[in-house]
Amino acid sequence: MSGQPFLPASPAALKGVRVIEMGQLIAGPFAGKTLGEFGAEVIKIEAPGSGDPLRNWRLMKDGTSVWWQVQSRNKRSLALDLRSTEGQDIARRLIAEADVLVENFRPGTLEGWGMSYEQLSALNPRLIMLRISGYGQTGPYRDLPGFGSIGEAMGGLRHLTGEPGRVPVRCGISIGDTLAALHGVIGVLTALYHRDANGGKGQVIDVALHEAVFNVMESLIPEYSTFGAVREAAGSALPGIAPSNAYRCADGYVLIAGNGDSIFKRLMAAIGRDDLADDPALANNAGRVARVDELDRAIEVWSAQRPTEEVLATLVEARVPAGKIYNARDIAEDPHYRARDMILRQATRDGYEVEVPGIVPKLMGTPGTVRSSAPKLGDDTDDILREMGIPDATIAALREKGAIA
Repeated sequence: MSGQPFLPASPAALKGVRVIEMGQLIAGPFAGKTLGEFGAEVIKIEAPGSGDPLRNWRLMKDGTSVWWQVQSRNKRSLALDLRSTEGQDIARRLIAEADVLVENFRPGTLEGWGMSYEQLSALNPRLIMLRISGYGQTGPYRDLPGFGSIGEAMGGLRHLTGEPGRVPVRCGISIGDTLAALHGVIGVLTALYHRDANGGKGQVIDVALHEAVFNVMESLIPEYSTFGAVREAAGSALPGIAPSNAYRCADGYVLIAGNGDSIFKRLMAAIGRDDLADDPALANNAGRVARVDELDRAIEVWSAQRPTEEVLATLVEARVPAGKIYNARDIAEDPHYRARDMILRQATRDGYEVEVPGIVPKLMGTPGTVRSSAPKLGDDTDDILREMGIPDATIAALREKGAIA
């Protein structure tokens, strides 16, 4: 519940699924986070000494990023040097008993450590391997370094963000990484189903950052293929669909989506423009697109004279989709977020509590849960190695060599 440190225990959809996470920063770990929220056991392998760089990104509390508290909940931390022979041997033993391996290294990295899919699947034919990289495991760009922002550019998204004629801007978060992670999770779930329904054999899931972005680019390529049309940046508008834009109010902006035929008529009536509501030339989207500037001006003449809350109240009454542009404070104070457990109070291992995003999607029978807080580096190293049957004396020797921490 929203007032508790953790969501209550419930049947877990992915109970019994073991995930080894070798990724760092955003794409791979977000996939591991999502699988963990639905019950998978996630063992996160981190480099001794430094750990995942995300631990130190953005705003820090007690020496650790608060972002880390979200990205790594429900995970166990194994501090293991994958560049050492001993570390690689331990990783292979773990992977031999795992269902899923998640990695987002540059292609060829695992192969260089003797952990190609062919080698790992020989140990564990049921293994499903999620590989997230900038450009995929094949193709002429496979060896180039790639981050989410580059994927957003190559995938076509960055060209469309911003105001016409101005420098393209990012959307403010690492959306390319997150889209890749979500596509990876879809792949994992699909592969798990196929494996368990068709003879028990695993497979590789190859996700490229730019392809995950490109997959959500709607009609971008069909329009170019059919009409030679290159879609351009349009600011806050939705090109080809009208009216749908951000409109100035007396104290801010609201987004208004009046682009359905009946919705448009209700919107025009609500702003006192029955002449536009009854204009037969505006009865469908094609006619409205042809006069989009006129419609946007008419709406903003009305909205600019009124405070945001009055505009929204009027449009709610008229059953027109509209919304305030939320910032962090708006989200944190919104009762709807609270009512749907989308703001959770989560305990940390540093002794404080922090509010964090809830879990999506919401499964009614097997909802996602927060079972444990994000680990400190190597918190679970000894326990994991003991579970593998490695004696304490060997663990001490591995620590002395620097293979674990």
